[in-house]
Amino acid sequence: MKDISQILKNYWGYDRFRPLQREIIESVLQGNDSLAILPTGGGKSICFQIPALAMEGICLVVSPLIALMNDQAENLKKRGIHVLVVHSGMRYAEVKNTLSNAAFGNYKFLYVSPERLETELFREYLPAIKPSLIAVDEAHCISQWGYDFRPTYLRISKLRQELPRVPIIALTASATQKVQDDICEKLLFGKNHRIFRQSFERPNLSYSGFIPQSKQHKILEILRNVPGSGIVYCNSRKLTQQLADLLIKNKIPAAAYHAGLSSEDRTAAQNKWIQNQVRIMVSTNAFGMGIDKPDVRTVIHFDIPDCLENYYQEAGRAGRDGNKSYAILLHEGKSLNDLEEKINNRYPGFEILKKTYSALMNHLQVAAGAGEGLSFDFDLPLFADNFKISMPLAESALKVFVEEGLIELSPGANKPSRLEFKVNRDELNDFEKRYPSNKELIQTLLRNYEGIFHNETPLYESLLAKQLKTSSIQIKKGLLLMQANGIVSYTAGSQKPEISLLQNRMYEDAFKINLKLLRERKENFREQLRSLTGYANETEICRSVYIGRYFNDQGIKDCQICDNCIRRRKNRINSSQFKNIASAIEITISETPTAISTLLETLKSYPDDAVWEAINFLLAEGKVIRVEGNKLRLKGK
Repeated sequence: MKDISQILKNYWGYDRFRPLQREIIESVLQGNDSLAILPTGGGKSICFQIPALAMEGICLVVSPLIALMNDQAENLKKRGIHVLVVHSGMRYAEVKNTLSNAAFGNYKFLYVSPERLETELFREYLPAIKPSLIAVDEAHCISQWGYDFRPTYLRISKLRQELPRVPIIALTASATQKVQDDICEKLLFGKNHRIFRQSFERPNLSYSGFIPQSKQHKILEILRNVPGSGIVYCNSRKLTQQLADLLIKNKIPAAAYHAGLSSEDRTAAQNKWIQNQVRIMVSTNAFGMGIDKPDVRTVIHFDIPDCLENYYQEAGRAGRDGNKSYAILLHEGKSLNDLEEKINNRYPGFEILKKTYSALMNHLQVAAGAGEGLSFDFDLPLFADNFKISMPLAESALKVFVEEGLIELSPGANKPSRLEFKVNRDELNDFEKRYPSNKELIQTLLRNYEGIFHNETPLYESLLAKQLKTSSIQIKKGLLLMQANGIVSYTAGSQKPEISLLQNRMYEDAFKINLKLLRERKENFREQLRSLTGYANETEICRSVYIGRYFNDQGIKDCQICDNCIRRRKNRINSSQFKNIASAIEITISETPTAISTLLETLKSYPDDAVWEAINFLLAEGKVIRVEGNKLRLKGK
């Protein structure tokens, strides 16, 4: 077994582990089932990747999102580590070839989406693959009490029954005690299992909540006061574009990101943001998973999410480099009342669900008693419009069908295009002479895709466009021209969401769901909303403490930098003393930006915490702004 510190150094270039990483890795290497609860950006992936590299054999990684699997796989490949990925967007021959490579090739990781675990093909190859470790990423998905329950995750327990001696490591960024217990139970953890939970304290992250007269004006005020990269989360695709346009008009570089954009547009926006060509990403919650940008200074929630788990994970994308950062929740009385209405909207009644299920099956043109195992591209707005169902109701019904194990919904399946040459070399040469503008494209295809003359091969137009320094549109035109002339068989890829049927369509008079479980989930959702509204309305308790207690982290201390802590401390400081300090700060920085360390030295006749309190208050009120990293200047100067 290889030395884990050396593996860390060789592949990641780090000299030491982050808190709890070594303990978790050693537990896994000792053969213990382990649950690791580490905050967003806390280095969860290393906790299964390093023990897998230290052990003989291959690590089986179960992950819910194709984009997340691909991101992790690409990061490992860049480090020279051999990785395979199997997901729902792949065809039978591709899956078979990949599983064969996993069984007989020199690979260390096999990423698998949960719905693949019980397929006959996977079960056929599993004995030959012989995993030495099973890693369950986003493990909260296995619990019906979690915020992203996916019934397909329950299949992992059957995998465990077939591999009883293979240790499991489950990883998540956030889980209540109820969800932690459920994860251990559903994964059939052994009696010697270990649970590792890092504190939910983020000492550099200042949480705050505002009820502004205008959310748009408040966002502009915040982003003018706090320099650096940021994310603004909102609940609708339309709003992301509107807010991005607002920021651009106010000379704040921004981009919109949501599932309705093409894969190429999303990738382009994401890369610009990561490279700091765009300062602010305005996004639905489709953005952020698997992205590790350490210098995010601000995360603003324009709309309130559904639960504290989501809020903590999204807010936690700020300040991963350890520098002072801000997580800001904007809300209004009406939006909090709307959350109560969400309860009935999120879990519609039986008759509504029955009607929506029938409409969905008719939309997919599936006959009663058939359909299990079939997958379909799915346009939610088109479905809702065709059957005169409101979008919120359609989304809620689909979530219930997912929780009931009736369907699996994959957002943005991102199936690659496929191409196969249908002519011999001589005919291809004749085509090149007739259409010389296509010659370079043809040569690039032959050079990059081995076997494309004999097999249908997946390809991505965006990669070809990058290689040929042209646009994806031009690549597609070239491929369509070749198809029109009978040179190739070309099927354009799909980036639409995909619905997979996990069981045959029920006859209308036999439609059934587990109403008892539905009521329990509804009550659990009610409790999640109450916790979130409590957080938004809280004015006394430290916000970091509130979040920590929700996740059963009872040892967490007041952060001293959230809006509630600042307000409490301000009230404790003698009001005249506070005014004197604030006035002295404003005078000191009136002429030129001044470093905070200089301010503390200049005002050393006052306690440091009182000076800090005044600084944070002036920043929060927008009277001073931070510039050049750690300097302050008066607003408007």
